Amino acid sequence: MDYTKIAQQVLRTEAQELVTAASRLGEEIEKAVEIIDAVKGKLIITGVGKSGLVASKMAATFASTGTSSFFLHPTEALHGDLGMIGKEDAVLAISYSGESEELTKILPHIKRFDIPLIAMAKEQNTTLGRYADVLIPIKVTREACPLGVAPTSSTTLTMALGDALAVCMMEKRGFRKEDFASFHPGGSLGKMLFVKIKDMMRTENLPVVKPDTPLKETIVVMSEGRLGNVLIEKDGKLAGVLSDGDLRRALMQEDFSLDASAETYATKNPRYITDAEMLASEALKLIEQNKLQHLVITDEEKHIRGILHIHDLVEAGIK
Repeated sequence: MDYTKIAQQVLRTEAQELVTAASRLGEEIEKAVEIIDAVKGKLIITGVGKSGLVASKMAATFASTGTSSFFLHPTEALHGDLGMIGKEDAVLAISYSGESEELTKILPHIKRFDIPLIAMAKEQNTTLGRYADVLIPIKVTREACPLGVAPTSSTTLTMALGDALAVCMMEKRGFRKEDFASFHPGGSLGKMLFVKIKDMMRTENLPVVKPDTPLKETIVVMSEGRLGNVLIEKDGKLAGVLSDGDLRRALMQEDFSLDASAETYATKNPRYITDAEMLASEALKLIEQNKLQHLVITDEEKHIRGILHIHDLVEAGIK
């Protein structure tokens, strides 16, 4: 059996349903956006079974893109959680048939408080459709399932329409990349836009020696510092850096001596920056472009403030 061909057919079937749905979209999207934008409370999304799983994903997408939202299971709503729906909220209810019993039972309670209801169902002439202030149709001509019964094309379309609504709301409210990152401070985008050098640099127990420190003592400081380098400080200011690379190259010299001073083999004009407010992601680019292992951070007078190592950036997930 050619499973690649089967998978390709599933993708083509679902893609065609998306294209067909896109061509028939009309003013219902505009109305849904107006309802959601006018909400002073939360957008509550509900559904049962596969629709419930899609609804849960939708709620997460809305919440992370600037529209306060959460998922409410209809069964739990019937047993006390209806109190979670306030008069300033709106409800987005999902049921392909429009007749899911658990869902239709809560509709009279929702409308009793005149709460705006957006519906996603196959057609208007359903219980859910009749209760709705606006219906977004999710009818498909063909499920991708070979038996034509398992929700496949229909759930894909429903989820895509949820994404479409969320994107419309992002545009409506001018939601920016920075706003998205603020909702995801632990994600890669949040780290890229918010984590700064001052948040990442090491400031304590730095491997610092004086220029005249004997090399054999300097190596001990380098080992204890575990950064692969030693900072050389003169008159309270950065005067050089001795890296493990500098040390290896020094070992190849005929006049190499462990009694020599640290500054003998150090880099006298090391790369350093004074802007601790620089984004860590930008610092990583600087490190990579200059093929460095670290960046020394100083103030304007070259007083050492800290050191930023590439390993710390990578381990923190900075990209």
